[in-house]
Amino acid sequence: MRNAALMLGIIAGLMGIVVGLFGYGYAELLVARPEVNNLFSLDNPGLTRFASFMAPLLAIAGGAMAKARALWGGGLLLVSSALFYTAFGFNVGTMFPIGFAALGGILAIAAGKPDEPKAHF
Repeated sequence: MRNAALMLGIIAGLMGIVVGLFGYGYAELLVARPEVNNLFSLDNPGLTRFASFMAPLLAIAGGAMAKARALWGGGLLLVSSALFYTAFGFNVGTMFPIGFAALGGILAIAAGKPDEPKAHF
């Protein structure tokens, strides 16, 4: 389960980088050109910029930590999934990063009895 969490976290982070680039760019466009905000509004551009950077970072870090520290890695993956959902919502661009990060987090936390002699519970 730890290997699956590792792979899902890294894949979610890589997909999230693409989502984050578009999200950050769109938030910056709305700041630079306020007239665009009349067509497509953004409630909180600060949250969008923050989540555009932090959510993929947390997903990759959580996936990388899932093998050695499954509880911490799983927590980071779940926080990443929540950040993606809060900032961008659930849509066609975010469904896979949210799903992969959430599933990876659940699998990492569920790996209570690892193959290694040191458990996180």
